[in-house]
Amino acid sequence: MAATKKTALTKSSSKGLGKGLGKGINALIPEGNEEEKVIIKEVVVKEPAETKVRISQIEPNKSQPRKMFDEDALIELSESIKQYGVLQPLLVQKKDNYYEIIAGERRWRAAKLAGVKEIPVIIKDYSDQEVVEIALIENIQREDLNPIEEAQAYQRLIKDYRLKQDEVAEKVSKSRAAITNSLRLLKLDTRVQEMVMEGKLSNGHARTIIGIEDGDKQYMIAQKIFDEKLSVREVEKLMRDLDKPQKPAKLLPENDFVYRDLEEKFTKIMGTQVSIKNKNNNKGKIEIQYYSQAELERIYDMLRSIKEN
Repeated sequence: MAATKKTALTKSSSKGLGKGLGKGINALIPEGNEEEKVIIKEVVVKEPAETKVRISQIEPNKSQPRKMFDEDALIELSESIKQYGVLQPLLVQKKDNYYEIIAGERRWRAAKLAGVKEIPVIIKDYSDQEVVEIALIENIQREDLNPIEEAQAYQRLIKDYRLKQDEVAEKVSKSRAAITNSLRLLKLDTRVQEMVMEGKLSNGHARTIIGIEDGDKQYMIAQKIFDEKLSVREVEKLMRDLDKPQKPAKLLPENDFVYRDLEEKFTKIMGTQVSIKNKNNNKGKIEIQYYSQAELERIYDMLRSIKEN
């Protein structure tokens, strides 16, 4: 009976990584039932086991999709680690003279801040592609990546490892459309991408202005969104207005300066803004601005007194 169980374990451990990736990091470390756990203690197997490693021997993965870490959140986590320790082990792989983090860089950074000397890890060997996939999946599940970092990670899987978009979608348990929309963000001007990474622009804002091909114009709109705190709906309206063809400027009559001079004189007399809308046939209209009912009555009394005189 024991031999049968050993054979079953061997088959289980030989399964590919791809089907488990979208289900979470725990899917990479089979737990087994109670009887199987007893057998693991009795025989030498290659399944990963938790151990402790000096934190000075651990280094982050340079290919980690996540580049930006919230300092306040790290300090908060470090305080928790001081009190309770690191509750979840890091996933690492052995390099020449150090261990490289596959998943858990945030915990490692917080543990360093907390002054921890040793940290729990699970040591396992993966290919370069698997390392990228695991790091990407962990960050996506924790919602740790900003939209640009996530798009860059997808692009790397496609470019460096020649995966198709639907293959990437399957690995990270997302739709193909979601991957396509994410990759479109990389068409943004690099300055706008920086604004997204810094949290100055949301994902929705960024998608709205992708259609602006001129980089300088796109950056100018992005700054306007940030400075004026425009909502996504307001940006959509702004984009529709940009798409409308501009009306040609009307040619002013040769004697237009005469009407502008009269405007100033009327404004001084009336004590409020007066506009003269003249046409080329010397016809037009006069507009008198008022800003309250009291001012309207004042203008009425003024015109009536002129008529009576």
